[in-house]
Amino acid sequence: MERITERYRLAVRALGKFHELASRDTLNEIERDALIQRFEFSFELIWKCAKELLYVQDGIDAASPKKVIRACRETGLLSDAETEQALKMVDDRNLTTYTYDEAFVASLIGSFPEYDAVMHSWLEKLK
Repeated sequence: MERITERYRLAVRALGKFHELASRDTLNEIERDALIQRFEFSFELIWKCAKELLYVQDGIDAASPKKVIRACRETGLLSDAETEQALKMVDDRNLTTYTYDEAFVASLIGSFPEYDAVMHSWLEKLK
């Protein structure tokens, strides 16, 4: 449980930093890049926290983000709509590593308000 508590604490902190930038109306290029990095960090910490919790509480050993997300839906940690958004987050997170064009960045940043809400809800249910 100590490991889950530490992961949770780190996820809360990372998501707070993500929210701080995601809620701004305008961003310069450096802030935009930082926001994308904060999204990546926040998402990674949350799904790994969920993975650990699923294993400890339910005996579910899911190795990938998408498997963890689906297991979270099955155990009631995510609604169907949240699951759909979380699965989209995985795809977008993967694209941030390999694709960096302006159209993608604009689309991604446009998704951040919804992602922020889903990650906050998910993290609250992991508490």
